[in-house]
Amino acid sequence: MEHDFWISKWQNNEIAFHEAQGNPYLVKHHGFLSSTDSPRVFVPLCGKTRDIHYLLSQGYDVVAAELSELAITQLFEELGELPEITQDTSHKRYHIPGLTVFVGDFFALTAKQIGDITSVYDRAALIALPDTMRVRYTQQLMSLTNKARQFLICVDYDQTVMPGPPFATPEDTVRSLYEAHYTVTRCESEEIEGGLKGKVEAKNDVYYLTPR
Repeated sequence: MEHDFWISKWQNNEIAFHEAQGNPYLVKHHGFLSSTDSPRVFVPLCGKTRDIHYLLSQGYDVVAAELSELAITQLFEELGELPEITQDTSHKRYHIPGLTVFVGDFFALTAKQIGDITSVYDRAALIALPDTMRVRYTQQLMSLTNKARQFLICVDYDQTVMPGPPFATPEDTVRSLYEAHYTVTRCESEEIEGGLKGKVEAKNDVYYLTPR
């Protein structure tokens, strides 16, 4: 999954994966992210997700990462905010009070850059990556966040019927990636009405990942 693939998706406005109104599972379960009095949530591969609007409205401090600068300029435009933009050796940093977004290669980020994180919200990162990249992704995520608790949303369907992304992520895959470090609890599983993209039966699976 090359960088150019996702950059072209944003440039060509091929963003069916973007939820215009935010995610209802986040609204229902966001309390899981509030493990401290001052929760600082990391959102990997964030795009211009409306979920960031919701997290900010609930008082969360949000740190995010995204490859596409176009997505992030649109995010701040939709927030109605003019961010401070700075450049370090590897990333551009967009910042307003309560929200910091690093634009660039996720795998080049460091824990020092993002600072202390209390929880992770992953709705569109793990499912955006093929199997060949998932071990590297999850190891980097755990390293960046010191194995902070995660609220994870996945999609599962017959990958032979339709290619990803989003890529099918069954429960046994989630467990193989995370169970050595987390207690994995599937708290919801719900059929997607009309199927995924109207092409294949699919379901959303929602997980709590609690550090062991």
